[in-house]
Amino acid sequence: MKVLFVASGNSKNFDIAPFIKSQGESLIENGIDVQFYPVVGKGILGYIKSSKKLKLFLKENSFDLIHAHYTLSGLTAVFSRPKIPIVLSLMGSDAYGEYIGHKKVKFSSRYLTLLTYLIQPFVQAIFSKSPNIDKFVYRKKIAHIVPNGVIFEKFVQIEKKKAKADLGLSPKEKYVLFLGDPKSNRKNYSLARRSVDLINNPNIKLLTPYPTTHDNVIKHFNAADVFVMCAFMEGSPNVVKEAMVCNCPVVTTDVGDAAWVVGDTPGCYVASFTPQDFANKIQQAVSFSDKVGRTEGRKRIIELGLSATTVANRISNLYTEVIDKHK
Repeated sequence: MKVLFVASGNSKNFDIAPFIKSQGESLIENGIDVQFYPVVGKGILGYIKSSKKLKLFLKENSFDLIHAHYTLSGLTAVFSRPKIPIVLSLMGSDAYGEYIGHKKVKFSSRYLTLLTYLIQPFVQAIFSKSPNIDKFVYRKKIAHIVPNGVIFEKFVQIEKKKAKADLGLSPKEKYVLFLGDPKSNRKNYSLARRSVDLINNPNIKLLTPYPTTHDNVIKHFNAADVFVMCAFMEGSPNVVKEAMVCNCPVVTTDVGDAAWVVGDTPGCYVASFTPQDFANKIQQAVSFSDKVGRTEGRKRIIELGLSATTVANRISNLYTEVIDKHK
């Protein structure tokens, strides 16, 4: 089976988003021939214009299926008028818009939600990362909830002292890890900052290593006493799963499928958007880290079937169904 991944290629830091690349790599390991096609072009017109290049590419290369990631990339695929089926992965903001606050969506981003409704008759399957995204899919017969999986081999466990030493961190201080871009409104860095300030403990430090390398991310997960995710909205946040695979205590807001992923795992907490509650949960997580050490988050992710291999198997089966129906 040959599959073409179509996704945005507009980033200065990578050709294809790392989590999309990881999904493709896990499918390759599952025996599927995956090729990546980065779309270069911004806005609706940019993505539509890119369909001409994609159409030419499809004439010269044979595939069984197109898997488009994000609605705008789906638009490129649809306008290229392929003779093969299209699977669309909804990533989050393309369905519900761009969140700039708690329950506040940027008005100018609502056109994405409209596009997500308009494109549905022209694709053969829709993958949503979580139930809150699936709410925007009205063609339920072709809808599937497929969370992102984690490549366990990439997120290894490192002894805490060694991880701290490698990062040049103090062995005595407690660290609260925030991995998002502090300048991104959606990531809500201010909640992490205000919560740590409320705790008012000089030995508890807020770590903000963005941007950093993949290797350093793993070291930070293993060095931190607690990982925090404060986002106003997410689909199926990979960072929560990745932190849990490293058995790092977690405090997260109730967005996307984060609460379901965390479940009742000791050392992992779901907090509200109020700094006081978030600060209380951070203190509980730090206390857990002191008394117990690491969580059993890795076990929880395995139980939920969120390893990249398990997710890849499911996607492979769905691809087969889509191709067979198309024939």
